[in-house]
Amino acid sequence: MDTEALKKSLLKKFQEVTADRLQKIQLGVLDLEKDTADQAAEDVARELHTMKGEARMLGLPVIGQLAHAAEDVLRAEREGRTATEIATDVLLRACDVLSDLNEDLAGANTGTPASEEMVKALAEVSGQEPPSIGPKPKPAAPPPAAPRAPVTAPVAAPVLVAPAAAPVAAPAAPVHRAPEAPAAPAPAEETQGAAKSAAVADRTIRVNVEVLDSLGLLAGDLLVESARGRLRSSETEALFERFSRLGDRFLRLAEQVEIPTPVRALLDRVESDLHMLRDDAFRFVRRNDDGINTLHGNLAKMADHVAEARLVPLSTVFDAFPRAVREMSRTQGKDVDLVIENADIGVDRSMLADVRDALVHLLRNSVDHGVESPDTRQSLGKPLTGRVRIKVRVDGDMLHIEVEDDGRGIDPERLRQAAVNKRLITQVQANALSEREAIELIFRPGFSTRDQVSELSGRGVGMDVVKRKVEMLGGSVGVISRIGRGTTITLRLPQSLALMKVLLVRLGDDVYGMPAADVEAVMRVKPEDRLEIFGTLAVRHRGKPTALVALGPLLGLNGGNRFDKPPAVVVRHGEDHAALVVDGFVDEREVAVKPCGGEFLKGAPFIAGTAALEDGRIAVLLHVPDIMAEVRRMARPVTQAPAAKRLRVLLVDDSPIARATEGALVKALGHLLEEAQDGEEAYAKVQNNQYDLILTDVQMPKMDGFTLSRRLKSTPAVARIPVIILSSLASPEDKRRGLDAGADAYLVKGELGVEILAQAIDRLT
Repeated sequence: MDTEALKKSLLKKFQEVTADRLQKIQLGVLDLEKDTADQAAEDVARELHTMKGEARMLGLPVIGQLAHAAEDVLRAEREGRTATEIATDVLLRACDVLSDLNEDLAGANTGTPASEEMVKALAEVSGQEPPSIGPKPKPAAPPPAAPRAPVTAPVAAPVLVAPAAAPVAAPAAPVHRAPEAPAAPAPAEETQGAAKSAAVADRTIRVNVEVLDSLGLLAGDLLVESARGRLRSSETEALFERFSRLGDRFLRLAEQVEIPTPVRALLDRVESDLHMLRDDAFRFVRRNDDGINTLHGNLAKMADHVAEARLVPLSTVFDAFPRAVREMSRTQGKDVDLVIENADIGVDRSMLADVRDALVHLLRNSVDHGVESPDTRQSLGKPLTGRVRIKVRVDGDMLHIEVEDDGRGIDPERLRQAAVNKRLITQVQANALSEREAIELIFRPGFSTRDQVSELSGRGVGMDVVKRKVEMLGGSVGVISRIGRGTTITLRLPQSLALMKVLLVRLGDDVYGMPAADVEAVMRVKPEDRLEIFGTLAVRHRGKPTALVALGPLLGLNGGNRFDKPPAVVVRHGEDHAALVVDGFVDEREVAVKPCGGEFLKGAPFIAGTAALEDGRIAVLLHVPDIMAEVRRMARPVTQAPAAKRLRVLLVDDSPIARATEGALVKALGHLLEEAQDGEEAYAKVQNNQYDLILTDVQMPKMDGFTLSRRLKSTPAVARIPVIILSSLASPEDKRRGLDAGADAYLVKGELGVEILAQAIDRLT
């Protein structure tokens, strides 16, 4: 292969390798300001030197020129000829320009205004002449370049980073650029380095994420099909056993009957054939079982490999954080050191963006709200440099990510007062909050303790986004804080979404699944273990009272369990626990999770997805965070508003499941409930009974919710009754139609909970 062909074949691999190399260089440059500066300088120098050699070998002179100029800056910093902070800033900016050139290799051949300005800035910091591309021009007659006006190059900001510090000024005198020359041949050691990089790249390929998603679903389907094969094998074995028993009964009967000798001889041959058939059948069953088990094991390995292939090291996003924290802290006038542990642990690629977004919010909060200013830290006897630590660990199938800072901590009393000031809760409710409940106010949408908006923290959004993203992935968020000592926020997430280990339970004839990672125990609820705490039913579990809730009624499915000692599943979400009563246990197994299909389940509360079972049934997978939030909401009104007025409520909905679910919320608030199946029945009831509130669906037979609202508001005798529309229709047009029809409030079913309903009722009554 000639040089040109080799260069073309390696360009793509060069881009991939250089992208990783630039990330390592940025991390090393940031370490120049730390105690590990000597080792960091060696690492950065090695990476720059190798990049320069590879670029020159492949005919990318501008990248080689920038790498050489960056080497000069690094050498000047090590020799004390330039300040570390100035060198760090300009080297980070150089990495941004190199990254742009690496993405567009055309600029790496001809140069760009940004690369030319960057070379001048690097040369000024290092005190060197800007390096020329190619061999040095002869001193006798250097060709003059046409003068040009200096161009200010935009500096690309790194991901997540607040506005960077002021750039180093370019030299006033214009620097003339020598004409392009062919790339000089690279030294042998640099050529070998490129060959090694290419060899490593040869062992990896890039696969479309959609292909991996399809493989994951296919692997899950094949696992289900192999489980069905095992079930069919068991059924076949049972059939053979029945044939065997039938043959034995036939032979025993023949022995008891007087049979002529010729027929007896035939029976003996039949008996011999039956024994041979039975032996052959059971040998087949054993071979078939062995084959099915081997197939199932291999498919399980394949599914594990597919799941592993979907994992991406967290360092993919973590590597950008040190520079981001440095930039953010400098805009705040703070000095913050970021420590990351176990960044090589993998996470499902489809979760990567959500994990990154969540951590961005946490890091911003740690720098802005958590770590104090240097003056404050000095007065408190703390080190002037604050510390933020990200720790990652794997616990079974779950990933734990902790973001810890040594800052001021969270003051529960300040949160209570801020929530009252913003009218999120009343003063009475604030006083009733425990310390943990007060701290969890930070997850309320729009909550902030700041009166003024900062560039860094945004407009009061953040922690609610973190909680929502994590819980959508089937995880949970926990907060531990000590005033003056710091805060630790823990994200608990499934490591992979391709396959999930679930506990399958039975409610009636249907099967439901819960993530095994959320299941703490299974139990039988004994009568002597039951107790009541402030009006809430509980059960003793491991010596502690745990809320006891019938899962069926909570989901709006049935009226409760019929056993004296009903089975229950103890689930955990963050710091909360609950014992969910079910009708029975089915099994624990790995399933391929699929999104809900059809309008019936799509967007329904408490449901995370579905999974196919080997017997043809579909298991509905439950979303434990939603269930636990509802358990907490159902328990809370008992202690918060004992003196609230008890209302007589009419609930109008043609769906029995919707009536059961929404009725449970109304009853949890302590109100009396009556039901109607459509608008016509509701209007008739209103003529003969007195109600304090009407809740109505929109899409119903005979008379829909809009028509019912208009008729009620046009009837003087009942026009005063507040009407709340509950609908799955969430568009602005639908809401406007509801309010135009005379409804006093419009609530979306998918967002409905005890607190939202309670606030609407309090406002209207």
